[in-house]
Amino acid sequence: MKQELEQKVAAAIKALFEADVAVELTRPEEQYGDYATNVALQLAKPLGKPPREIAEALAAKLKEGLAEQVSEVTVAGPGFINLTLSDKALLKAAEAEPAKSLAGKVVVAEYSDPNPFKVLHAGHLYTSVVGDAVANLLEQAGAKVHRVNFGGDVGLHVGKTMWAIIKELGGEHPEKLNDMPKEEGPEWLTERYIEGVRAYAFGDEAVRSEIMELNKHIYQIHTDNDKDSPLAKIYWLTRDWSYQYFETFYDLIGSKFEKYYPESETASIGLETVRKHIGDVYQESDGAVIFDGEKHGLHTRVFINSEGLPTYEAKDVGLVIKKWEDYKFDKSVVITGNDIIEYMKVVLKSIEQFKPELAQRSQHLTHGIVKLAGGRKMSSREGTILRAIDVLNTTAAANKALSGDNNQETVLGAVKYAFLKNRIGGDIVYDPQESVSLEGHSGPYLQYAHARARSILRKAGQAEHQKATELETGERALVRKLSEYPEAVDQAVAELAPHHLANYLYELAQTFNRFYEQNRVIGDKRQGVRLGLIDKYAATLKNGLSILGISAPENM
Repeated sequence: MKQELEQKVAAAIKALFEADVAVELTRPEEQYGDYATNVALQLAKPLGKPPREIAEALAAKLKEGLAEQVSEVTVAGPGFINLTLSDKALLKAAEAEPAKSLAGKVVVAEYSDPNPFKVLHAGHLYTSVVGDAVANLLEQAGAKVHRVNFGGDVGLHVGKTMWAIIKELGGEHPEKLNDMPKEEGPEWLTERYIEGVRAYAFGDEAVRSEIMELNKHIYQIHTDNDKDSPLAKIYWLTRDWSYQYFETFYDLIGSKFEKYYPESETASIGLETVRKHIGDVYQESDGAVIFDGEKHGLHTRVFINSEGLPTYEAKDVGLVIKKWEDYKFDKSVVITGNDIIEYMKVVLKSIEQFKPELAQRSQHLTHGIVKLAGGRKMSSREGTILRAIDVLNTTAAANKALSGDNNQETVLGAVKYAFLKNRIGGDIVYDPQESVSLEGHSGPYLQYAHARARSILRKAGQAEHQKATELETGERALVRKLSEYPEAVDQAVAELAPHHLANYLYELAQTFNRFYEQNRVIGDKRQGVRLGLIDKYAATLKNGLSILGISAPENM
């Protein structure tokens, strides 16, 4: 409806003033109509006429041309034009579906990206929730979406962890790990990682040399496909602990990935690619290989270190190429923390020099830090980690304190909505008590809103649902809000910004509450029409929550 009206307004402007202009309709406050445009103000200078004069002429033209869709056209202020849809047109708009703007497109969505040998922290939970919602939005728009994950199973952090493991075991004794319960493995590995980090930072040169040597040996394990040496047995077993831990947690929060790319798989591709382009893209410098980002207004980074090993940068080059080989994507969306914004700019700029289409098709979305209310941060290097499971457990405790219930659907709904209602980019201050409130701007509030609507419909039993042909005032407000659903989804897709949809659903629930308080349903002469509207409202709420990865329970 919106796009159709925009085209008709543009055609009217062309007919009246022989001017080509892109018209964008906005949603004014309800008392002013259903759509508004300030196009008359935009035309004033090029046409050399007062905007009010332009607006009045255009309004008269629109009254004729839009008579079947618009019941009223008014001019306000210096030249704003307000359009009020007919009941028929508004009801039609409320039945519209979001656009399939990405039909036929292939999109790779990469997110979460935890490193083995560490526990999942709150940032991984946030990225997983946002990544799921973004991937769902892309699918809603018709794209074929491949959800993938990437993590560092090789690299210096692994060398540090393996050094601490060997120290703890008193040597390369994999048999000592056999009796450790697998569920304790990830926490144990995290302790070893922290020990390794501290040893590398504060130990003597001999310790750092041992860690560097272990780092090279881990790469060699992959190169030789070594499964039998004592070091290899320790490495493969502990890596498997991490992967099983990741899968268990993803099942808990409802995240599903088609493929997991370990750095060991992309390192060789990146290494080969960077070496191939030494001279034309990358340069040798003091025994290492770098990309001179300063030529492009960025900074210079090392892609192969002086030991001949690929850095994170080279591994990311390999990842982009591997994803292209696997999927031939139209778009690749990568979601990470905003601490690597400049890093990714350098990586993509280097790829742009030899595979420009891959860089152009890659989009990097970033977010801030997750903190608990009060400003608590996290740092896996310092050992003060706000773990992903801590966020869920804290929320479960807050929900139980509030309602006496520990329903997992409610806990996940609380966490996910608290993350998704905020625009991606800034830090998230997470308040568990606020997130579980049934009266506030929360996931459980929306889940309860859906359950309440379904309860009303169950109470009505087999009563007939009717389609409206005309609307009373209270009904019109609800239908008007329902008609905004496709626009909210389309905007969220265009900007890859789930908060647009999240906040729309909250406004929709509030609109319904006002409708239900002021309009009797069961037993009213318009019962059938109003039951039909409630059914549509509940379906819309459920669909929107599903895109956000939040369940819509029938009862609460």
